[in-house]
Amino acid sequence: MDAVDHINVDVDDLEACYAFYRDVLGLEVRREPSAFQGDHAMFQVGETVVTLVETGRADGWDERGLDHPLDKAHVAFETGRSDYERVMAALDDQFPNQGPYDWGEFEGFYFLDPSGNLLEVITSESPAGERDRPLLTHADVE
Repeated sequence: MDAVDHINVDVDDLEACYAFYRDVLGLEVRREPSAFQGDHAMFQVGETVVTLVETGRADGWDERGLDHPLDKAHVAFETGRSDYERVMAALDDQFPNQGPYDWGEFEGFYFLDPSGNLLEVITSESPAGERDRPLLTHADVE
């Protein structure tokens, strides 16, 4: 295998998720929903395509099922420090133990899209000053 070509993400509400991935996450639109014959939207993320598919079978996680987000399947997006901080500020307090986490060479923060799919944003860039809060590790949520 040479690369991941695309990832399909099940969503329950394509309109809300399309706006979230486009506006909140800032992903580049490759094909908007009106460009498909079905309920899909496509984003370009580096060399990988993320396709939202309105199936009604989204994960549907909420704060009750996410005491330990590290054990759940998720899609992680890599970005620079400023976008990482922006996403973290916008999506904080969705559920316990969202992060940020210390993963050695990078740190990560978990959050939910409007259909309850677990996502993560990571950065390998250090903060410019002191951290606002300490980094968690896997041991902090065991």
